Amino acid sequence: MYYPVSSLLIEFLILSVVSRKDSYGYEISQTVKLAAEIKESTLYPILRRLQQSGFLTTYNQEYQGRNRKYYSITDSGRDQLKYLAGEWKIYKDTIDGIMEGRLSG
Repeated sequence: MYYPVSSLLIEFLILSVVSRKDSYGYEISQTVKLAAEIKESTLYPILRRLQQSGFLTTYNQEYQGRNRKYYSITDSGRDQLKYLAGEWKIYKDTIDGIMEGRLSG
């Protein structure tokens, strides 16, 4: 995708993915990559920041003999997701308004 994506938008995407079901890092990255060209070296610091902010928790679960770290959204993570969704709607509506000629300076 051509348009650059901010870390805040990546946070929004991550919270959206994890809000539907607990997910592990690779699974999250594959979904986020549908909208944003990100590397795992970008993803994992954002996951850690979301965890440190109390928006995500983690737990380990065995899969094919190895432990996988799963991310789960918290209540404050759901509040943050709701806030970011509202901000995204305002942003999207503004962009659409400019592109469709409904808004001008």
